[in-house]
Amino acid sequence: MKRSITALVALAALAFAPAWSQTTTGGERTVEESYLQDPLETMIIREQAYSDSKDMKLVALQYIRQSVDEGRVSPEVRKALEYLALESSMTIVRSGGVGRTLNNYPDVRREACLLLGEFKTEEAKDTLLKVALADTEPMVIAAAIRSIGKIGIMNGDDATQTIAFVVNRFDILFPDNSLAFESLVALEALADANNGIKDPAAIRAVMKIADGNYITPVKQKAKDLLSKLRKYSAASSGSGK
Repeated sequence: MKRSITALVALAALAFAPAWSQTTTGGERTVEESYLQDPLETMIIREQAYSDSKDMKLVALQYIRQSVDEGRVSPEVRKALEYLALESSMTIVRSGGVGRTLNNYPDVRREACLLLGEFKTEEAKDTLLKVALADTEPMVIAAAIRSIGKIGIMNGDDATQTIAFVVNRFDILFPDNSLAFESLVALEALADANNGIKDPAAIRAVMKIADGNYITPVKQKAKDLLSKLRKYSAASSGSGK
């Protein structure tokens, strides 16, 4: 099924080949190069992302990954990722309007969250904060938290408080080692990007992991992060004298 969908998309690209195969200062572009550089790519990605088909969504993510790898990160592509990341938590499609959820694709949401980490914008960060707070799948939440750290933007304590909330929520219900580790990695990245963290809730969350019911490598990561945060705090106090 997936192979046939990819073939259909490739045929669509070939159909538009005459319009895209233009010459540039670097010489004639191939059909594939023209397709990837043309604004029509954005339209195709958007239509695939909003499709009801999971296979189409996965194809959209493949094109987005290629676009990101080649340095093309447009607002329109970001909006398609935001839709995919929040689908089923913000947009729910049910069988017969009341039955089971039909658009619950955790693997799609996870990949969308990871790709949003390549968009160093407030909008991408805000979407990821919504995912971390609203989604129910630990692997999706972990991906959102990782990308929050990768973006590195903090408005006050919005990012750190969201991560602390997630740590506390799962620590009470069911400690998750992967989620705890990703939270520590994200907090460390935020500290590195902002010369430390001053949010007490985030520091308490790190301490909770260090002393909690987690495997030894995760607890050691938390202890190492506490040491690093103390150094940031000491350096900040010294520079303020």
